[in-house]
Amino acid sequence: MTALPTRKDEDFRYADLAALAPLWPVAVETVAVAAGESGNLALVLDGTEPVARELAIVLGEGAAFDLRILNAPSAYGRVAVRVELGKGASFTLGAAQLAGGEQTVEIVTDVLHAHPDAVSQQVVRSVAGGNATANYLGKVRVAKGADGTDGSQSIRAMLLDRTATANAKPELEIFADDVKCAHGCAVGELDANGLFYMAQRGLPPAEAKKLMLQAFVAEAFAGAADEERLLEAALAALGRLV
Repeated sequence: MTALPTRKDEDFRYADLAALAPLWPVAVETVAVAAGESGNLALVLDGTEPVARELAIVLGEGAAFDLRILNAPSAYGRVAVRVELGKGASFTLGAAQLAGGEQTVEIVTDVLHAHPDAVSQQVVRSVAGGNATANYLGKVRVAKGADGTDGSQSIRAMLLDRTATANAKPELEIFADDVKCAHGCAVGELDANGLFYMAQRGLPPAEAKKLMLQAFVAEAFAGAADEERLLEAALAALGRLV
């Protein structure tokens, strides 16, 4: 049996190891997309029990895959994603994390551009209230010779209470020359001016917060095949936070 990781393991630096222990080891779910083919997957974690998922995605030459994640269980929730892109392949990740109380939610990604001209895009939006913790640890690795790579990470977290925590650690590791890679990361609070504006027009504070958070989370699901279903599930989870 594989030993439970410790906090010395970078991918588990902020994890709730006590909640993870009964789920360990986590079975790896393999997704392979053949050359020139495309696929998509939407994961909705919104149950009452702790959950951990691990995906290993391999994309052939010119393949495309769209992965969307709603990580909003009422207990511990972890999703780890490893991706290897072939020449000219395309990978999209759009994820939203919603947490309250004492819970921890986290998404960990490792995206390897092993061949030239591949594109990866990651958009992760997290909302944490109470004493909750929302984590994102993500690596984009560009192998030697993988020229023409285009990799991006857009990571934003919203804290509903000063007692909530967001940990975000986007990383780029580049061993090729002709590449375009970027990451952006921000942690903040709801815009007070926006809330005041909406209150002045008669919108109750809770409803105003929910609308602003809905717009924030929707960025992760824009263009998804299951966009409507994901937004509906996200809205129900937001209802438990505000």
